[in-house]
Amino acid sequence: MALNTSADAPLPVGEVSRLIGGWIDRLGAVWVEGQITQLSRRPGAGVVFLTLRDPSYDISVSVTCFRQVFEAVADVVSEGARVVVLAKPEWYAPRGQLSLRATEIKPVGVGELLARLEQLKKSLASEGLFAADRKKALPFLPQLIGLVCGRASAAERDVLENARHRWPAVRFEVRNVPVQGVHAVPQVVQAVKELDALDAVDVIIVARGGGSVEDLLPFSDEQLVRAVAACRTPVVSAIGHEPDNPLLDFVADLRASTPTDAAKKVVPDVGEEYERVRFLQDRARRSVQSFIDREERGLAHALARPSIEDPHRMVDERADQVAALLDRGRRTLGHLLDRADSELSHTHARVVALSPAATLQRGYAVLQKADGHVVRDPDEVAEGEALRARVAEGEFTVRVDA
Repeated sequence: MALNTSADAPLPVGEVSRLIGGWIDRLGAVWVEGQITQLSRRPGAGVVFLTLRDPSYDISVSVTCFRQVFEAVADVVSEGARVVVLAKPEWYAPRGQLSLRATEIKPVGVGELLARLEQLKKSLASEGLFAADRKKALPFLPQLIGLVCGRASAAERDVLENARHRWPAVRFEVRNVPVQGVHAVPQVVQAVKELDALDAVDVIIVARGGGSVEDLLPFSDEQLVRAVAACRTPVVSAIGHEPDNPLLDFVADLRASTPTDAAKKVVPDVGEEYERVRFLQDRARRSVQSFIDREERGLAHALARPSIEDPHRMVDERADQVAALLDRGRRTLGHLLDRADSELSHTHARVVALSPAATLQRGYAVLQKADGHVVRDPDEVAEGEALRARVAEGEFTVRVDA
């Protein structure tokens, strides 16, 4: 209920605490899941104090229970264990503290954890976070590698030593964080985001040694999976050993079976690269030499051809043919000219023989009227008409006599 208060009529702290306690007392019991971070069992005390923490959101709440409630699970529950408790919220008015009064505690078994992880895996996969087309390719030779791992851990040593052995010039930006327990998830997420924000970092490796299913739970946390999915920098998952498959393996751009395997997959081996370069040099040299040898053989074969070996031979052969054709042409043309000359002489003789001049040479004369018309019939002339007579040596005028 809303309270009618003001600066002039405030409520005392005790009254506010009492009201909050009254509201909380009306709440019913709830089942709560979390991880035990603190456990206090004082000898002779009838109450056990617990602190339950949500690793994903870094939130804790105090839990109290009677000794007999905790004794029922004391053999299987300790600090770091995940449990489910049935508890009712309580308000401690003198200190203004909220706590949960547990009436039943159940440990979360491995089978139940695996079932929850499988359900979360299917849910994330349906969103496409594990899709192959989202995977980013790793650079061939990263200049700066971001490493998220435990402080002074075997995983850190394996990655650094193997990477520097393979490529001594490689550099690392290391973030040491808890890799198990209640503080692991938020600090691993923060470290991944910090490294992803650095432009100089080419690839990020999240590494941890082997462990139980409970130890590797932080690397299956939904918050961490989504943080890695949002990274613009390629991320390599190197968690546990070969059989271990936290959800980080599915969202990462590359999965390595061990931290050592991650170093081998991220950093090329300088010796292998030298050998590859030498192999490619030898292969290129053989290819060039083979090409030169093939071209030399082709050139030698071309030079051995008669047209190249004695180029004037073809010209000489063609010159003889041209000379023969030229002589033949001259003879043919001479024969044609001789024949034409003979035919022309015969034609000229026939023309001369048949010409009027030849007829005149035999004593004949041609009579022409004044208009040049040749007289062929006596009836064409009149008595006393003057005519012109043409003879072989000239012409003269005659007159018609009746």
